[in-house]
Amino acid sequence: MKVTIDGQEIEVEAGTTILQAARMIGGESVPPAMCYYSKLKGSGGKCRCCLVEVAKGSDADPRPMPKLMASCVTGCMDGMEINSKNSDRVREARESVTEFLLINHPLDCPVCDQAGECDLQNLSFEHGKSKTRFIEEKRTFEPEDIGPNIQLHMNRCILCQRCVQVADQLTDNRVHGVMDRGDHANISTCISKAIDNEFSGNMIDVCPVGALTDKTFRFKSRVWFNKPYNAHRECTTPGCCGKTTVWMFGNEIQRVTGRKDEYHEVEEFICNSCRFDHKEVSDWVIEGPREFEKDSVINQNNYTQKLETVNINTEEGILKGRLEDRKKISMNEIDYDEKIDGEKLNSDK
Repeated sequence: MKVTIDGQEIEVEAGTTILQAARMIGGESVPPAMCYYSKLKGSGGKCRCCLVEVAKGSDADPRPMPKLMASCVTGCMDGMEINSKNSDRVREARESVTEFLLINHPLDCPVCDQAGECDLQNLSFEHGKSKTRFIEEKRTFEPEDIGPNIQLHMNRCILCQRCVQVADQLTDNRVHGVMDRGDHANISTCISKAIDNEFSGNMIDVCPVGALTDKTFRFKSRVWFNKPYNAHRECTTPGCCGKTTVWMFGNEIQRVTGRKDEYHEVEEFICNSCRFDHKEVSDWVIEGPREFEKDSVINQNNYTQKLETVNINTEEGILKGRLEDRKKISMNEIDYDEKIDGEKLNSDK
């Protein structure tokens, strides 16, 4: 089937969603997604961030779809034409969804461990507004202890339900889920049980915001101060790939995460033993620095990016400054047998 997104045509297989087709094209045409996760079955359709405009349904039925469609759960049809980045309706809808998500979200970015790799930060940077129209009191929840390794900040949660799905699909004994209804809905354990299964740490990786964070990394460092390296070890836990990204500060491993792609989705899930129990460099085989495919705070000036040399055509010496000024700044260039102004020193005095 042939599908056109923002004027770019691509051929896809039957069953491909609009979001998956857009990711095949790449670039700015890819809609943002806060709840869809390609590794989790049944994810998507909750956050409404990925709305697109279907200008042509298909060759068989060219009528446009009257409403904006969630691209993560809408299948492609042969001859379909979609407007994503180029549509004013889509841009306005994404701004409205972003404003809605930020209504109850606290301004925790200065202290949140997710800052710098937060999908909601990226969404609000592109589609958010500088001022809020919300004058009511924000929804708040009491702190809840859900285990020794994971910190739950329910005030930051956007109810994407990724953590519920990852527990459903990776483990046999999920003890948490969405409690209550409507404005009171929240992620919690049924009877205050601790989440202690062997793959519970993957909830941290799939969370798009700072609602679920690593207690062993809590307030240790900002992510852009760490150097991420791909590493692996021979893990004996069934279902664990042992391939991770270790985040180092100097010679210290401060945290361990799964390897993520450019859409912040883990390639393979890892166990809690790899994530929490092995923080020594000797525990890992370091493969090399992690490569970044997506622009973010973390990968600014990263050596894997191609940095072009900037040449400014101007008058000779105008950028370097006057010779006498450069001598004042650079002590190595000063001839101590003469004054700064160029006059010879009088050795008789």
